[in-house]
Amino acid sequence: MSLLQRLEKEKIPVKVRDEESKKSDSPKSEKKDKYEDLKIKIHKEVIDEMNKEIKKKGLTDETLDESINDIVKNILDRDAGFLPYSERQTIALEIVNEVIGLGPLEGLIEDEDVSEIMVNGPKQVYVEKKGRIVQTDIVFRDESHVMHIIDKIVSPIGRRIDESMPMVDARLKDGSRVNAIIPPLSLKGPCITIRKFSKDPFKIQDLIRFGTLSSNIAKFLEACVRSKLNIVISGGTGSGKTTALNVLSSFIPNDERIVTIEDAAELQLKQDHVITLETRAANIEGKGAITMRNLVKNSLRMRPDRIVVGEVRAGEALDMLQAMNTGHDGSLTTGHANTPRDMLSRLETMVLMSGMDLPVRAIREQIAAAIDVIVQQSRLKDGSRKITHVTEVVGMEGETIVLQDIFTFIQKGTDKNGNVVGEHRATGIVPKFLTQIEEQGIKLPREIFLPSD
Repeated sequence: MSLLQRLEKEKIPVKVRDEESKKSDSPKSEKKDKYEDLKIKIHKEVIDEMNKEIKKKGLTDETLDESINDIVKNILDRDAGFLPYSERQTIALEIVNEVIGLGPLEGLIEDEDVSEIMVNGPKQVYVEKKGRIVQTDIVFRDESHVMHIIDKIVSPIGRRIDESMPMVDARLKDGSRVNAIIPPLSLKGPCITIRKFSKDPFKIQDLIRFGTLSSNIAKFLEACVRSKLNIVISGGTGSGKTTALNVLSSFIPNDERIVTIEDAAELQLKQDHVITLETRAANIEGKGAITMRNLVKNSLRMRPDRIVVGEVRAGEALDMLQAMNTGHDGSLTTGHANTPRDMLSRLETMVLMSGMDLPVRAIREQIAAAIDVIVQQSRLKDGSRKITHVTEVVGMEGETIVLQDIFTFIQKGTDKNGNVVGEHRATGIVPKFLTQIEEQGIKLPREIFLPSD
């Protein structure tokens, strides 16, 4: 999208809120910006000036920020010279964010302590900070303002949202995951949920420092990835599955060809040979959709050494299991489940969603043969994320898939601040695939499997 096209999109009229909508607002949300009219006036003038500047000087993205800052400053000095300098600076920042950023959300995007942003209509914005959800004092002008920000997020990546397609998954430039849903599905107005990712992807040392896992579990999982075991990371929403997947994927050797498959590309792999595939929604005629199943099948023709699937939710689970069973060892994926055993049940259900009429025993045999390790991640009561189980899939015994825990997290209680107190412990069981790890030339000290006192 050219600069001119981008700026033309900024000319979205601001709806004046009617009396009915004003009455429906809660007292907390009736906060009025005393400079709102001034900002709207300057915003429109900035867009007009930028269009002239782009046509005259042929500006590029690199020079756009600086030019907008200069134009906003000049207009403010002319029309709002009576305001204190600090207030003019604040207004200038808000206008620049509105023109080239995500408006009121820009400050939250930049705040490294914020891990999740939740916009519940124009007058309610929550964030997650250090595991705690708190309401901010940020508000939008009205519903059209929120819609404008959603459009700025989804348009650059070729997605759309309107009444005919009122839900969308997207991503920001830094890979942060975005979901938006609008009326008539959302009765509270347009809603945005942004799952932020660190600008510098977390490394295994960061997870050890956070207490997500122990150093022994880190050594064990690194050995599992390097020796090409198939791993499933399971957990609930917001438990840190994608972060864990990103960290484990970093252990894949640099000389291997990796194909990643996601609904919205968010993995941040640093290896040289990475192919990133992303699903595509149907067009306005309901055609042209490319699903996870399509991409998993296609990835098998791309000569991958590793297949990394962001999350299995439906029939693609069958294709993923078949890939794991037909020579694509070392594959990684995530799935929603509360325990390792639940993850197996979910996989059975997802395989059945593929439309294949397979007997349950056959499905379980596929799962037992394909998956080597389940890593269970949970978000605890205090907001912290912990790997609570590292579990080996041993095989079949009768009609049941046999699991055995290698490491678990033992919660001992909470401290006076409400923080969870506990520790990661080995169960004392040595995994059966340890021989396979050692055959790859990776030596793990046996002591890491000894239970601590």
